Amino acid sequence: QLQASGGGLVQAGGSLRLACAAAASGVTFTSWTLAWFRQAPGKEREFVAAVSRGGRSTYYATSVKGRFIISRDNAKNMVYLQMNSLKPEDTAVYYCASRYSGTSDYDQLYDYWGQGTKVTVSS
Repeated sequence: QLQASGGGLVQAGGSLRLACAAAASGVTFTSWTLAWFRQAPGKEREFVAAVSRGGRSTYYATSVKGRFIISRDNAKNMVYLQMNSLKPEDTAVYYCASRYSGTSDYDQLYDYWGQGTKVTVSS
């Protein structure tokens, strides 16, 4: 139900915007908390950012706070992750995820997952 896109190769200091489209009714989409997670090679999946149902509240991992911005467009069933000042350590496969309850940084609590989009940041 979720389709992530927008990954690619970028130099350190550059920017990318990830997008995640939800194949869901508008009512369902607005019932979801949405989040982005990432998994680097050889590492466990980690929380990146989350946004509340209405989009007013956002939460970030310490490692990306001040550089990444999560947002959602409930009219278009879309969630975005604007990534600025990218670093080589941001290299990972990025996943969007949704859940019916409130925001969480624990991946096991999310109900639906996109297929992932790869981001590579070169030094």
